[in-house]
Amino acid sequence: MSQDLAGQKSYPGVTSPLSLAGPDPLDIKLSTRLEETLRPHGIFESEDELSHRMYVLSKVNELVRQWIKDVSVRKTNVSEDKAEAFGGKVFTFGSYRLGVHTKGADIDTLCVGPRHIERSDFFSTFYELLKEQTDVKDLRAVEEAFVPVIKMEFDGIELDMLFARLALPMIPEDLDLRDETLLKNLDEKCVRSLNGCRVTDEILHLVPNVENFRMALRAIKLWAKKKGIYSNAIGFLGGVSWAMLVARVCQLYPNAAPATLIQKFFLVFSKWEWPQPVLLKQMEAENKLGFTVWDPRIHPPDRFHLMPIITPAYPQQNSTYNVTASTRSIMVEEFKEGLEVTNNIYMQKEEWGKLFEPSNFFQKYKHYIVLIASAEQEKSYLEWQGYIESKIRLLIGNLERNLYIKLAHVTPESFGPLEKSEDIHVSKWFIGLQFHKVENINVDLTFDIQSFTDVVYKQATFLKLYKEDMKVEIKHVKRKELSKYITAEVLNRGAKPKKKLDSSKSTSSSNLKAEVARASTENSTFLHHSKSDSNLICSNSSKVVIENMEETTQDSGDAASGSDLPSDGPADSLPAINLTKSAQLSAVVNGETPDSGQDTSESSNEAGMDSKRPGCPSLYALKPSKLAKGTTSPMQVDETASSTSLKNSDKTIIPVISSSSSTEVKRSRASLDSDVPLKKTKEKEDGTMSPMQVDESQSTTNFAKPAEKSHISRLQSVEAPDLVSPQPTMPIIQAQRPKQPIRLTLQHK
Repeated sequence: MSQDLAGQKSYPGVTSPLSLAGPDPLDIKLSTRLEETLRPHGIFESEDELSHRMYVLSKVNELVRQWIKDVSVRKTNVSEDKAEAFGGKVFTFGSYRLGVHTKGADIDTLCVGPRHIERSDFFSTFYELLKEQTDVKDLRAVEEAFVPVIKMEFDGIELDMLFARLALPMIPEDLDLRDETLLKNLDEKCVRSLNGCRVTDEILHLVPNVENFRMALRAIKLWAKKKGIYSNAIGFLGGVSWAMLVARVCQLYPNAAPATLIQKFFLVFSKWEWPQPVLLKQMEAENKLGFTVWDPRIHPPDRFHLMPIITPAYPQQNSTYNVTASTRSIMVEEFKEGLEVTNNIYMQKEEWGKLFEPSNFFQKYKHYIVLIASAEQEKSYLEWQGYIESKIRLLIGNLERNLYIKLAHVTPESFGPLEKSEDIHVSKWFIGLQFHKVENINVDLTFDIQSFTDVVYKQATFLKLYKEDMKVEIKHVKRKELSKYITAEVLNRGAKPKKKLDSSKSTSSSNLKAEVARASTENSTFLHHSKSDSNLICSNSSKVVIENMEETTQDSGDAASGSDLPSDGPADSLPAINLTKSAQLSAVVNGETPDSGQDTSESSNEAGMDSKRPGCPSLYALKPSKLAKGTTSPMQVDETASSTSLKNSDKTIIPVISSSSSTEVKRSRASLDSDVPLKKTKEKEDGTMSPMQVDESQSTTNFAKPAEKSHISRLQSVEAPDLVSPQPTMPIIQAQRPKQPIRLTLQHK
């Protein structure tokens, strides 16, 4: 507890409040509007629904008492009257205990029994008792979980039930689980089971105004779900973590109205210096009972937690240990956007509905990974689906460690079959990928994916969970291919209408198309010696550029609205230009670059052809890589070499990175015309030769390994890989399942 500035009143929290100001008329008005905005989202339950929940809990409590009575009679040989005194009680925690549950939400419950009732009894005799109840459906036990649980649906209400055995001869009705002495002589599983109730009770005890806390928490939870950042299992925050963040803001502004608390919530945590931990109360200096407590000074693994939010009840734990670098980055960005929206709401420029608009996840990225978990039997599917969801964060970690991936954004929502009529059991999760700014390059994710699937199958087999009908499949899809996996309604969720282009932009676009076509026609004279497939290089290339130019023009109005990649997104967000193999070959032979702003004097035509216009799309090629002085690129050619040298070679190997698994494209002599003159390149002033030149003595080009993290600015391009930069080796494992190569082509114009 802390005192205010006058030292007259104490407030909960590790620091004094930042402001003791009460609500003004605008705060009250906005809080009323907030409640009105929340109601259509199913935030509040009716009285009948609340009464039904109370009825279900009373029925479960009766079953627990009857079960403890029966077990006590069998184990202690006492009469039924005396066995009745042993008691037993069901406690609630989570959103229901906090008073912020929504319609149709589950209830987290804890069964507390006396010392002679063991956990094995809970998962055997009590489980059998539940199976006999007609109101119970979808009953399943997860005894091997970190916190063992029985899941079920009781009379239409989903229940998760934990078990804890206390070192007491009987369970009194007025038992207060906040008492730390109850933890004496308990095993770790019982302590973890009790922790949920103890944390929930502490949170309610540490907030100055419970009603304002509940209203603010309802809004924040809805916002988090709409933005796709509500899930502890896959690396975001769970319900208790969001509750602790809101409780901390309530401590800092104890007299504020709900509307103010929400605005201050985004203000505080958009500027929070992570990994500075969030604490609701001071941690005790002495660990009397000896349980493991979060303390980075003592436990080295705690030092690597990226977003620590510490539970207030002993033993204190970090509730966000699953958070990864990507998920933290995504949440911080959402905090900043939330602050901007709430500031506009207070300036009466926006309404509360703006804050709860769904995320445009399926419009944000160019590349996605789809994770598909399926099983033939429904029972197997329920177990497999939950197991795979708990392992998704491992896949995110693998992707984050990839050299080229900047961000791996997973959506917590899973999707079933595309058509409701399909009689299959399947769940699909989607991961959006954002890449570092690189030149044209292929990214091979096969190892990252395969190592994840190996771990999934091995651990499932070790836990005796795996069955033959269980499958996990991972694919790479582009944004335009998402319609094969999700409905149009989901795909367009959060999408914003495209802005109309003004007439000046349209005219400029038309003029640019005409300029491209004219440049293409002028340069086509150089290609008349080529074979029939090469005769179409210029026109095909122009067509590709025009089509992609139209795509860019149409999407230009969405840059501010977020319908495309974020403003700080990777270069691969630009429209892809996929030249034909013959176009790539001709570009390499002629030594041209796709940089429209380059100095064309260096690439002047020495074979009699007219000078190319800057940016002509007919012969796009690679930008020359910077080489150290005196270094000769393996792509160099003796300047005295003539076109006849091509005739003398059986094969000319041009390295091209394409969407196929091969990294070399072999061109036979028959596909090249000896009459096509080689375009000579100037020597640089320092004496080195252009990296676009090819050494005639080299018939093959060996690719170097991918660049190290510190050499990201020197990544290889699509036609000529950088053979100077050191590159790490990729470990090879013998997979138990057949490998499916997953490769992405990143293209930068």
